Amino acid sequence: MSTEAFARLAEERVDHRFKGLPPDADGLTVGELAAQRRNLFTDGFTTPVLALSAERLEHNLALMETYAVRHGLAFAPHGKTTMAPQLFQRQIDRGAWGITLAVPHQVRVARRFGVQRVFLANELVDAAALRWISAQLDTDPGFRLICYVDSVRGVALMDAALRGAARPLDVVVELAAGQGARTGVRTEDECAAVADAVAAAGTLRLVGVAGYEGEVPDAEPERVRAWLRRLVALAVDFDKASRFAGLDEIVVSAGGSAWFDAVADVFAEIPELSAPVLKLLRSGAYVSHDDGHYRKVTPFNRVPEEGALEPAFRLWAQVVSRPAPDQAFANAGKRDAAYDLDLPFAQVVRRDGTERPATGVSVTSLSDQHAWLSTGPGADLEVGDWVGLGLSHPCTSFDKWQLIPLAEADGTVVDYIRTFF
Repeated sequence: MSTEAFARLAEERVDHRFKGLPPDADGLTVGELAAQRRNLFTDGFTTPVLALSAERLEHNLALMETYAVRHGLAFAPHGKTTMAPQLFQRQIDRGAWGITLAVPHQVRVARRFGVQRVFLANELVDAAALRWISAQLDTDPGFRLICYVDSVRGVALMDAALRGAARPLDVVVELAAGQGARTGVRTEDECAAVADAVAAAGTLRLVGVAGYEGEVPDAEPERVRAWLRRLVALAVDFDKASRFAGLDEIVVSAGGSAWFDAVADVFAEIPELSAPVLKLLRSGAYVSHDDGHYRKVTPFNRVPEEGALEPAFRLWAQVVSRPAPDQAFANAGKRDAAYDLDLPFAQVVRRDGTERPATGVSVTSLSDQHAWLSTGPGADLEVGDWVGLGLSHPCTSFDKWQLIPLAEADGTVVDYIRTFF
């Protein structure tokens, strides 16, 4: 990773661009502010402010590292979840093979911070982006990028854009998760046709197969496992047909955040092929986990003996109106909180330095800058109270904040996580 790029993050000046930070910190560098180890609750932070738990983040990073090692999986967590190079670094330090990304801008961010291995979980047909990636490959022998292909037409566009490249671009055929699923090749015969097109294109090199089991229609354990076995069978068939001749390793990749236990089980069944198999898992939401969607669907619910992820986000908002006994309003809304899967969850209330459960308080709606709170008969809530909200869906939580305080359990802010969306 690039120490110079990370040093520049610490040198960035705190100003109006960054929500929730103390107004009296304007003009300090991020590094200087971090060194002050201010307290989130008592040292000038303004609401709304999103905080990431230092302890829970570390727990989640360690747990997935252990899980991948235990199951013989390489790990390329999906970076589009956080778009935070500091977290990419911590994931790589925890043994990640590389980082998964989705679009060219995300690859540019990763390269700026020195990421050397990228799995691009999309077919890339943008000529300008392909030429830039090709230049990155040609000038840095240590850089590797693997990209989806899912159509003969796409292969032709990629080949045309990459003419003259010194190094071929590694690609994997994406198998669709079923009819009506998102992207990917629908049938095995069509997969073979795409593979034939790759073989005829001198600018591309077929290195494996991949897909996303989270798109399996009506997903449940056996349906997901059946599709994963199709993916493995495709790799076996390609290998028998000598489509991977001359490779040092064959890539087989899947794995979102809801079914990685099924991926681990089925990938354990991959037979010996003509080259070692890189079994690449791509789960990304685990870093922060959440208090809603992923709390419900995490595979650790099915395999509790393997451990448990911990929700690491908390959005702090302040009660600014209490117009009726059954209603209150806090100053965080759609601009601040994820709401695409679930509304935020009222968890705790802080008043005069004391924190207690948010008994009888629930979020019923969000406006742009307000959370609508329903308050039951037992709810003790006053104007000025801070309400700690749990969030659902990490991917749409990170993207609303450019600089996120990393706070210890007592509120001490030990670092600031910069995002690039």
